[in-house]
Amino acid sequence: ISVHTRVSAILNVVFTGGWERPGLLQILYGLAMLLLIVEFVSLVIGVSLTRTITGTVHSIYEGTQHIKEGDFSHRIVIRGNDQLAELAMSFNTMTENLQRLVRVEKERERLQAELEIAREVQDALQPRVAPRVKRMRVNTACNAARMVSGDYYDYQMLGDTRLAIAVGDVAGKGISAALLMATVQAAFRTQIRQSVEAAAAAVGNGGTGHAATCVSTSALVTQLNQQLYDYTSAEKYATFFLAFYDDETGEMSYTNAGHLPPLLIRGGEAQRLEINGMVVGAFPFARYGESRVRLESGDLLVCYTDGVTEPENEYGEMFGEERLIEVLTRNARRDEDQIAAAVTGAVRQWTGSPELQDDMTLVLARRM
Repeated sequence: ISVHTRVSAILNVVFTGGWERPGLLQILYGLAMLLLIVEFVSLVIGVSLTRTITGTVHSIYEGTQHIKEGDFSHRIVIRGNDQLAELAMSFNTMTENLQRLVRVEKERERLQAELEIAREVQDALQPRVAPRVKRMRVNTACNAARMVSGDYYDYQMLGDTRLAIAVGDVAGKGISAALLMATVQAAFRTQIRQSVEAAAAAVGNGGTGHAATCVSTSALVTQLNQQLYDYTSAEKYATFFLAFYDDETGEMSYTNAGHLPPLLIRGGEAQRLEINGMVVGAFPFARYGESRVRLESGDLLVCYTDGVTEPENEYGEMFGEERLIEVLTRNARRDEDQIAAAVTGAVRQWTGSPELQDDMTLVLARRM
């Protein structure tokens, strides 16, 4: 059986010696050249793809070596838009993120160092122990929500038998609040010294102790307000409570400049020492009133900041003054450090967290 097709005809010519015909040879030469060209083009394309792949892989490898040496600024040159190019783009994005994280970490370490310095300065500024007077015992608990606190407290002796107690809460938190607290303290101590010296000069030879009785809490807070207003920025202000206690008579004069009313615990009842002036440092030429109360044996004066009464529980309810009074009256006969621990524990239990939401300061003064 024979099948006649064009292919069989060509094969028949080739295998019977017909390939020597000129036309057929040209066809064969053309096919051979075409095959050579295809092979060459394939070779060029293969070499080009190989160089592209190996070049990108080598660039990524070099990039990993830079990262290994801690150089996160190195970037890979991106060529094309294939999957290797996407891999190189991902690598560059990763190094950018790492570089950003390194900068953030260095900044965090710098701020941490500054906070540590601020904390040491603040610790040095705060009084270690309260001055000793015969008929009053003073205890203070100050807990910062951060490394530094914006709460302020201080004591100064005015002569031999008079004690100045100051408590405040400056606006803000962190370093700025701590700096303002230091400013308040420096201004307060300067005003105390100048006021006593001026009173001593006015009374002549009466002595410092007699001159101290002429110093007024309202006048001193007025001067403090003007000084803070003149030398601090407009958004800087502080609440401030100042009391002068006379150990001989038990009488205490006080000025409350916008601070939370201190509590006087007497016979299981709480009396609020109301506000008689606005915050210090906010308005010029402000005027402040002065009130007086006589402390009896066993009376407990409690000054505190908003970190005690304003922490919230999981339902957004504040601890509040009523709960504070309840804790104070229930523990009023205990030692002052035990009372402070009871208040702090009650606040932590209310919030359900060991971490403080705000700076918490308690100053407890008991008339003996």
